[in-house]
Amino acid sequence: MTSANHGLRWTMRDVEALPDNEWIRYEIIDGELYVTRAPHHRHQYTVGRIFALLDAWSRQTGLGEPSIMPGLIFSDSDNVAPDVAWLSYGRLRHLQDEVGHFRGAPELVVEVLSPGKANEDRDRLAKLKLYSRQGVQEYWIVDPVTQQVELYRREQAQLVRFATLFPPDELTSPILPGFRCTVAEVFTSRAESYNTGS
Repeated sequence: MTSANHGLRWTMRDVEALPDNEWIRYEIIDGELYVTRAPHHRHQYTVGRIFALLDAWSRQTGLGEPSIMPGLIFSDSDNVAPDVAWLSYGRLRHLQDEVGHFRGAPELVVEVLSPGKANEDRDRLAKLKLYSRQGVQEYWIVDPVTQQVELYRREQAQLVRFATLFPPDELTSPILPGFRCTVAEVFTSRAESYNTGS
């Protein structure tokens, strides 16, 4: 991930003028452009696991649905695509525009860390501040390397760190009643189970 600011204040119109490339993701946070290359398989696998777990719970409860890399358009200078978001059906109907982007905050946003200090700073600092300011209720920062999940929950109008969870710990959320899984379930693939003979 690189920042391509150089003193400019980027807008959605500027990004729309850039060439389309399926291997590059452009995001704007407070007018600063962030360019991210196609992620590693482990990153994408983790995103898929989180989506699958949230989707299974959502289908059982009928309370909402998850989305992978949805466009979140908060303003002309704040336009991001988190790895996973979850929205209740009421919020989904209210926020979704005619082209399928969300113009407002989902209840839950999940970012899976990619290697590198710039990527971590974007998710732990810039995006945390943005999601806090925009009204996200809960934010998960998922680290495939250390296999931990940092939970941030809204308290007194801002997101604050609630807990850091490790593989044996149970992941639950007050905005997802009855949802539960171990953190290990987010990271363990069938290939890993096969290779260890479990």
